[in-house]
Amino acid sequence: MKITSITNTVIPGAKLIQFDRFPDLRGYFSETFRASDFVHHDLNIFPNGILQTNESFSYKNVLRGLHFQWNPNMGKLVRTISGHMVDLILDLREGSPTLGKIAAFDMPTSPSDTSTSWIWVPEGCAHGNFFLQDSHIEYYCSGAYNGACEAGISPYSEDIDWSICDPALKNLFFELKDSFITTPKDLNGLSFSKWMQSPEATAGAKFKL
Repeated sequence: MKITSITNTVIPGAKLIQFDRFPDLRGYFSETFRASDFVHHDLNIFPNGILQTNESFSYKNVLRGLHFQWNPNMGKLVRTISGHMVDLILDLREGSPTLGKIAAFDMPTSPSDTSTSWIWVPEGCAHGNFFLQDSHIEYYCSGAYNGACEAGISPYSEDIDWSICDPALKNLFFELKDSFITTPKDLNGLSFSKWMQSPEATAGAKFKL
């Protein structure tokens, strides 16, 4: 795997990981993950190994999230296989300087691209995405799914702080707000403050430098 850059983001612990593709007249080849390369770059994000992998397909204008779980906490390494995803990360970690703040990351991909990227969503953060094209994505998880210990923050919650989000992506989200395709479960998720006041919030991952 040829990792070309690792970029820290405005959410502490969240990282953009750029890696190469190798095109030729047939198309391209890419080694998308090698554990030893991640460790070599001090990306020790799977201390217990990858415990679950997921793939999803979303139609244009779908909005998913903001999802998270505890017991076990789950970090996610996410990439766009095809299409155009905008990824969303909301920090829920007690003690984090960006607690309650959301950031968005533009992650399109096309077969002609010579590189592409992962984004690492740290444990203790809520995760979502919206799609500007029909899109396939996949993600590797640091914990296995536990439906009894999952919850969601509504992406429309008025107490989410958008102040650190890329202004263009924030504006795009709100421009598309009325046309998004989403589920009642996601739409009617908790507010940020409602989650933080719940007894379960203390079970979430805490912020660590």
